[in-house]
Amino acid sequence: MSEPKEQRQERQQKDILEVELAVSRWLRVGVVLSAAVIIIGLVLFFTEGSSGYPGSSYPHSLPDIVSGIASFKPYAVITAGLILLILTPVLRVAISIWVFVREGDKLYTGITTLVLLILIISFILGKA
Repeated sequence: MSEPKEQRQERQQKDILEVELAVSRWLRVGVVLSAAVIIIGLVLFFTEGSSGYPGSSYPHSLPDIVSGIASFKPYAVITAGLILLILTPVLRVAISIWVFVREGDKLYTGITTLVLLILIISFILGKA
């Protein structure tokens, strides 16, 4: 026996609300985490008095950023925080794919997957 239409709609609305709350929490975590990393980089910058790089240069590639973080170079830490901030809404897109798959919505799953692929390709091909 299937559930009445009203109960099904109520359950779907509750599921949507739970997902939106989870997404909201993840977005807040991403913003707070990126802000904390940027603040750590700023504290390093002010305590060391330099960026950790010669002149006005800064890390341009992911390996440079990772090695700079390992060496506690302030600009590398700040850059990592900015990358986390940029990736936070990308996480929202990825979560949306999961939500649409769970709902069985093939059209929006496909569209959102395409958007995520475009974002990933733009990050790979992008230049400073």
